[in-house]
Amino acid sequence: MSPQTASDTSPPPKRRSVLLDPAFLRLWTGTTASGLATWALPFVLGLAVLDRTIGAATLGLLLAARTAGFLIAVAVGGVLADRYSRRGVVLWAALSAAVATPLLAAGLGRSLALMAAAAVVAGAGQGACRPAFQALTAEVVDEERRQQANAAMTLSVRVTTLAGPSLTALAAVFLHTSALLVGIGLLWLAAALVPGRGKPKATPSETPAQRPSFGRDFAEGLREARRHPWFLAGLGALTAVIATGYSATGVALPLVSRDRYDTEVVLAAAMTAYTVGALAGALVIGRWRPASPGWAALAGLACYGFAPLSLMFPVHPAVVIAAYVVAGIGIELFNVPWFTATQREVAPDKLARVSSLDFMLSYGLAPVGLALIAPAIDAFGTGPVLAGCALICFLGPAAAALTPSARHFARTPAAG
Repeated sequence: MSPQTASDTSPPPKRRSVLLDPAFLRLWTGTTASGLATWALPFVLGLAVLDRTIGAATLGLLLAARTAGFLIAVAVGGVLADRYSRRGVVLWAALSAAVATPLLAAGLGRSLALMAAAAVVAGAGQGACRPAFQALTAEVVDEERRQQANAAMTLSVRVTTLAGPSLTALAAVFLHTSALLVGIGLLWLAAALVPGRGKPKATPSETPAQRPSFGRDFAEGLREARRHPWFLAGLGALTAVIATGYSATGVALPLVSRDRYDTEVVLAAAMTAYTVGALAGALVIGRWRPASPGWAALAGLACYGFAPLSLMFPVHPAVVIAAYVVAGIGIELFNVPWFTATQREVAPDKLARVSSLDFMLSYGLAPVGLALIAPAIDAFGTGPVLAGCALICFLGPAAAALTPSARHFARTPAAG
C-alpha cells in the first residue's frame, strides 16, 4: 500500500459563505423585494384611510380579499411548484402581483369592485410565491449552508419591518398613495425578474392527460407531511402559538398600552422590541448549531408566551418591552431551524406542497384567531384570555417536543 500523501490528510476546503454566492444573493434580493411588497401593501392602504381616500370598512374588505387570494393560491402554488419549475412559478406569481397592484391604485376611491379583484390577485401572487421561494432556496443552496441562508432571509424580513414604516411614511410626504402602490408593483417586478434559475427539473414522463389531478397531487403532499411526525407536531405548535398568543397580543397590546399606561409609546416600543429581538435571534441562529435543534427551536417558540404573560399584570413598561424582546428572539430560534429541517427532510419533489401546508395553517388561521380574540376579551375579560393564550404558547411546543423525532427535527436521529 502506498504511503498516505499530504493531500490525503489535508482537511476539505472550507465552503464559501452563502452571502458571497451570486445565485443566493439574487434569490435573497427577490425574496426581500417580495417581503417588502407584502408588508407595505396593508401599511399603504392604511395611509389611504388616513387621507380619507378610502374608509375603514373598505380597508377591511381589501385586506380580507388579499387574505382569501393568499390562502387559495398558496395551495395551488405548492402543487405547481412541485409539478413545474419553481423559478417559473415565482416569475408568474410575482408578475401577477406586479400587475394587480397598479390596478388597485387605479381603482382607489373610484371602483370597489376593481380594488377588491386586484387585492385578490395581489394576495394570490404573494401566496403562490411563498412555497416556491421556499423550495427554490433548497435548489440554490447546498444543505450545509441552508441554515445560514434561511437566517439571512429572515434578517431581511426583520430589517424591512423595522425600517419600512418610517421610510414609507417619509415617502408619503412627497408621494400620493397611488404612487406608493405603483412602487409596490415595482417591488413585485423585481421579485419576478431578479432571482436566477434553480436546478432544472427532469421532464415528466406522463402526458397532460396522464398527469394526476390537482387534488391527488395535493393529497400526495399531505401524505409526505404525515411521514414526518416532527413536522406535524411542530406545525401544530406553531399554529397554536400564532392563532392564540400572536392574535391575543395583537388585540390586547393596544388596549393595555392605552388603558393601563395611558400612552401609545408602550405599543410602539413593544413592537419595535419584538423586531429587534427577532434580528438578534436570526444573527444567533445563523451560527449556532445546538445539539438538539428541534428541542431548542420549540423552546424558542414557547418564549412567545412571555408576551401575553407580561400584559396580564401592572408591571413596569420595561418588563413588557423585555418580554417582547425575548419573544422576538425565540421566534427566530424556531423559524430558521424549522425551515432548514423542512428543506432537508422532505422529499425534494414534494417540498413546495409541504411548505404550502405550513403557510396555509400557520398564517391561514391567524385571521380566525384575531376575529375570535376580541369577542373572548369582551366575554371573559383581558386577564383570563391572556392567561389562556400564554398557557397554550407554553404547553403547545412542550407537547410537540414529546414527539420522538422532534428532538432533531428528523425522522432519523442525528449521529453524534
